Amino acid sequence: MRTLSKPSKAKCNLNLYTLFLLAAPEYVSCQRLAQILTDLSHDSINRFLVRERYTPADLFASVKQRIQLEGGTLSGDDTVLDKPYSDPKKTAFVDYFWSGKHKKVVKGLNLITLYYSDPNGIAVPVNYRLNDKGDGKTKHDYFREMLAEVMGWGLKPAVITADSWYACVETLTLLKHQEWGFLFAIESNRLVALETGLYVPVESLAIPPSGLLVQLKQVGVVKLFRTVFKDADRHYILFLPDATRLETFTEAQFKRLHDQHWGIEQFHRAVKQVCNIERFHVRDRDAIQTHIFSALSAFVQLECQRAAGAILNWYAVKRNLFNPLIASFIQDHLAQLADV
Repeated sequence: MRTLSKPSKAKCNLNLYTLFLLAAPEYVSCQRLAQILTDLSHDSINRFLVRERYTPADLFASVKQRIQLEGGTLSGDDTVLDKPYSDPKKTAFVDYFWSGKHKKVVKGLNLITLYYSDPNGIAVPVNYRLNDKGDGKTKHDYFREMLAEVMGWGLKPAVITADSWYACVETLTLLKHQEWGFLFAIESNRLVALETGLYVPVESLAIPPSGLLVQLKQVGVVKLFRTVFKDADRHYILFLPDATRLETFTEAQFKRLHDQHWGIEQFHRAVKQVCNIERFHVRDRDAIQTHIFSALSAFVQLECQRAAGAILNWYAVKRNLFNPLIASFIQDHLAQLADV
């Protein structure tokens, strides 16, 4: 994490803003925080958002001492932060993106995340990007760039996972060349071969629960698994540098790895629901980036509390925060009704 060369005199800082994101039930803005903390001005909060230059490297630096860097599962995925009322011409990063939640193209920000589950069960975001169409990069470009960064920072996952969107030949061959194990979902029409040169769609194969060794076109030998979700078949390919481990990889091991892969979906849901990552009212590029960093930092706090046993789950803090106020409200009004 960055260290300041001299103490800051700013009234608003990362700790204060992060706690606000964790506590605010819904409405999040500079004005709202200033109303709550009356000794803090709206301008002071806005200056904090615009002034800071937090980077993905700062996020990794804040979590690396809390996790076991080797042997975990590194999952990649993206999500759309809905901003239906924002003007893309006036608000940085806002554009039109496909949303798996809405099953259509919607207006918002596209957040791409790498989420790491370590062998001790601690799971945190370790890298991220806001998709900026002005960069001229695809999500594949961002994904490979982010992978290279976290490996350079010292992360050594046992397996990298992602959904079918990221399972392009260029990415898969890169991971295989680097001898990084991976589990990727693939589309049902991807071509594989049981015999050299005889390629067929994966959906046409009989795949045992323990998986099937196949030749994925333009990639090489992988192990193919099939699951059923909402009455539809889903297919996954597994690669491990150790051919013997790949061949003997069991159904139970696949299910455990698959569950870890789905952890990133739960993370994206939680960071929206309890860390207010979608709820901001700033337009400036730097201000939005600071808000996103703060929301991800808020999630890290929740996960560390969960791992330490201080809270049951990520939702516990916000769920219980207003219990005394609600109880007081009910009791006071019951007393008033009794006097009528």
